[in-house]
Amino acid sequence: MVTSVFIIAISVVLFVYWLRYSCVILLRSAQQRAEMPTVADERFSAFSVLERLKTEADLAPLERALERDYYVLTYLIEHAADLELASIENKLLVLDYKLMRLWSRLTRTVAPQQSRKALSEMASVLSVLVGQMGESSHLQMEA
Repeated sequence: MVTSVFIIAISVVLFVYWLRYSCVILLRSAQQRAEMPTVADERFSAFSVLERLKTEADLAPLERALERDYYVLTYLIEHAADLELASIENKLLVLDYKLMRLWSRLTRTVAPQQSRKALSEMASVLSVLVGQMGESSHLQMEA
């Protein structure tokens, strides 16, 4: 019985480690590939949140802006058949966004610096997805 619980606990820890490592690698490779657009998409605030996180003390408005972007982005992904953002990598990034949202809320009062890092990763995930959405729509317009 104890051995089974130990094996399950180790498996969960390894799975969480793999998930975090995979998401970090996906974010880095997507950012290097796209080299973050110099002109940010004005319809989404993820790019400005990344900049404002460095100076702004109150994190609540930044989190609300990211939540709005997330809902708009998920609505577009669900209702626009031409976006094709349903790859396993993008699903992992969305899962990472949700986990970071939870982590940000848990650490908001206890460890504000951890909450700030979680918001930064959330904004990075959204900016990568917005960039991929923009690339997808540009390719379709050219075709």
